[in-house]
Amino acid sequence: MNEPKMDLRIRRTRKLIMDSFMELSSKKEFKDITVKDIATEAMINRATFYYHFEDIYDLLEKVLSEVLLVNLDCTNYQNNELNEEAIVRTFIAITNFQKSLSNRCHRGYEDTIARIIREQLEVIFYTMLLKQNNSEEDEALKITAVILSWGIYGVSVEWNRSSVKIPPEEFIKLAIPYLVSGIDFMSANKQI
Repeated sequence: MNEPKMDLRIRRTRKLIMDSFMELSSKKEFKDITVKDIATEAMINRATFYYHFEDIYDLLEKVLSEVLLVNLDCTNYQNNELNEEAIVRTFIAITNFQKSLSNRCHRGYEDTIARIIREQLEVIFYTMLLKQNNSEEDEALKITAVILSWGIYGVSVEWNRSSVKIPPEEFIKLAIPYLVSGIDFMSANKQI
């Protein structure tokens, strides 16, 4: 009977640690944040930190994954097929996520951010592709999900670097006809 309360306390403490890290990351470079800083900010001891996270890199990865999942609203994708609307919505979520990170210091962990974004996108795209294709094509769908995840991530980086700032929706819509025709081509070949 006490277990659910314990679960709630564990979740609250974990969230407190993550929130403290986010607060510190808006003030300091990641390389300058220590476990002691996080423990002080969260008003916990170091042992409590290590109960929840292996180290500061584990915390970084969990925080970024959680923030990205909130931006992507993954529940929205579980019932949807891969189409123009899904691609645009995903691209906007990724660019919003990257914008929110640019407001925080994030130099030094770009590779971690890129990997987390691509991994999450791969799961989302694979889920959508699986929903609208035969599971017999599993390996092909996985490869397609990888290509899409790297592509969308790469385009979001290009959008961030672009000196001409057009809204992300307009930016991605330039490529949509070519992406969708490729997806339609894949579905048509499946039926032949």
